[in-house]
Amino acid sequence: MKVWIDMTNSPHVPFFRPLIALLEQRGHEVRVSARDFAQTLELLEVAGIAHEIVGPPHGGGGRAGKIRAMGSRLRALRSWARPQNFALALSHASHELPLAARSLDVRSSYAYDYEFARSQHTLGSRAATRVIVPDAIPQKRLDRLGAKATKVRRYPGLKEEYYLSGFTPDSAVLDVLDLDPARVLAVVRTPPEVSLYHRHGNPLFADVLERLGNDPSVQAVVLPRTPAQRDAIRDAPLPSLVVPEHAIDAQSLIALADLVVSAGGTMNREAVALGTPVWTTFAGTLGAIDEGLIEDGRLAELTDADALVLAKKEAAGAREQRDPELMLDLLLSAL
Repeated sequence: MKVWIDMTNSPHVPFFRPLIALLEQRGHEVRVSARDFAQTLELLEVAGIAHEIVGPPHGGGGRAGKIRAMGSRLRALRSWARPQNFALALSHASHELPLAARSLDVRSSYAYDYEFARSQHTLGSRAATRVIVPDAIPQKRLDRLGAKATKVRRYPGLKEEYYLSGFTPDSAVLDVLDLDPARVLAVVRTPPEVSLYHRHGNPLFADVLERLGNDPSVQAVVLPRTPAQRDAIRDAPLPSLVVPEHAIDAQSLIALADLVVSAGGTMNREAVALGTPVWTTFAGTLGAIDEGLIEDGRLAELTDADALVLAKKEAAGAREQRDPELMLDLLLSAL
């Protein structure tokens, strides 16, 4: 069977990496289309995943730019995929794939774990053959997106617990970044400023950078989403901030860190899955996954930068191990 996977954002690479290996072990052929955005291409190269850049890069923060880019990319995806005779198309929050696949009469699975990205998930949910979500998301929220119960398939826990199952961190990332083991290690992820669902601005995040960046007992590795974010943070007079030049082994860094502060979602849940204390500064509407993690005490909601606990973490306990075969079987249920 020939399988098409589309990757348009950096979290898609770790999600699909073990699934591609499983597909190939089962004898399937996998082709990957990709978009140039948020280190996606660099991470694909690091992971050794063959891919082709299809369509324009991200359309920016404005709705009009996103619509123009989506139209252009849909045309490019259809043109690229049409002669390849795919049997199945898979994506995680890349809503353009189910739209393109449907126009080509290719069955598709569309996965996501944040239900309030309404514009993209309404398009993707309605076009897809199958919608794959965590069981924490109430069906009534999915109904509003066109993901009726008959097309929805659910998995327990976090998607990060599937692709991080059996993961062992590589301490080489500490040497790559020349980090001092005597200092508290924080990992910081910038806000998704170009996302339509996160338009409120995030002054708290600036306070976090000020606090961490001026504390000599801390080294805070900041992982920006865009080159503009990288340049702005690197130019700030905050000596305790470390901004990598290139994509790094973020999962190992998170596992080895003493704390994580993230304005997004995937990195928060990776920290939860790896047993690292984590605070969220997300300024949008919390999804069901984060609501549950906060209620369970596995994720802390930060409202004041001074509330951060800057200390060496205690040894992490046993981690939840999820079988990536289950995730793959759910995606394949679109056939």
